[in-house]
Amino acid sequence: MKPVFVFDWNGTLLDDANALLQTTNTILERFGRPTIDLDTFRDHSDVPLSILFRNVGMSEEEVAAVDHDGGAIFHDTYEPLADKAELRIGARAMLELVRQEAASSIIVSNHIVAPLVAQLQRLGIDRYFNGVLAFESRATQYKTMSKGERLRRYMEQNDINPESTFIIGDMPVETNIARSLGLISISITGGFVSESRLRAAEPDHIIHNYHELLPIVQTHGFFLNG
Repeated sequence: MKPVFVFDWNGTLLDDANALLQTTNTILERFGRPTIDLDTFRDHSDVPLSILFRNVGMSEEEVAAVDHDGGAIFHDTYEPLADKAELRIGARAMLELVRQEAASSIIVSNHIVAPLVAQLQRLGIDRYFNGVLAFESRATQYKTMSKGERLRRYMEQNDINPESTFIIGDMPVETNIARSLGLISISITGGFVSESRLRAAEPDHIIHNYHELLPIVQTHGFFLNG
């Protein structure tokens, strides 16, 4: 049986924590709010991002203004910054190993399909993924089915065994999805959430970069010749 790897995108495969911090600070400045540093960002980051904005002191009216027009303020600021972001350390080699082992990789994201696929193409890794599960448009972001439900349906439709499925993410939400669906959870530090918050969610494993992933996969009986 071949394993399946479910990757979150932002902060997990794409090293865009600083891009999101910069976007957040641009929005805070626009509303006359003080900017924050990366540690503060990681202490308060959550999804949907309206929770983050409330956590750092924005009013309901200001959050509503950010959400207006499909979050145009956010996306128009973030996307050019994301275009400069690279992959997390060791991610490309891990994706190549998964391909060589004829296993499957899937992305499950709270981002939007079209810009996400554009980033995969920019980075030359689109061929590595069997599926990209994300929101259809800015208008539907966080308004249609959750990441967990989207993944549950995909696994059901493709007859994927939860016991041989790893989910890798940089936020507690992926650990919660793993617990709900019976998956193996791996949290990666250095993304959008502090290590202490990741540990509090009690994932099965914690890594700091993708070079640390293979030994974990091997302890579960896969890629023993990798």
